[in-house]
Amino acid sequence: QVQLVESGGGLVQAGGSLRLSCAASGRTFNNYRMGWFRQPPGKEREVVAAINWSGGGTYYRNSVNGRFTISRDNAKNTVLLQMNSLKPEDTAVYYCAAGREGSTSTLALPTSYEYWGQGTQVTVSS
Repeated sequence: QVQLVESGGGLVQAGGSLRLSCAASGRTFNNYRMGWFRQPPGKEREVVAAINWSGGGTYYRNSVNGRFTISRDNAKNTVLLQMNSLKPEDTAVYYCAAGREGSTSTLALPTSYEYWGQGTQVTVSS
């Protein structure tokens, strides 16, 4: 079992920055791939960024590539999502997720993740 707790959400103006943090506890953190997903109002959950167990492999959805950075610190059991140049369309509930490591081709698939946090709200005003 892996427990995940997100923090760092809030209200920010367009063009601003936020850093989301996800603290993991339970099983050995560096056995798991980690992902950030979001669910905009009235829409389905979508992948934002993902990172493999070592940090050597990452994925970003096209709309955040170049603005968001995912990273992990296996010594601290933490994964971060640095979000810069935020846009109103980034408004969503952001979720941290963990899954057993596997093929790189599945890094962005929600079905690859077994454990989910409760989510943190990010609101970007125009």
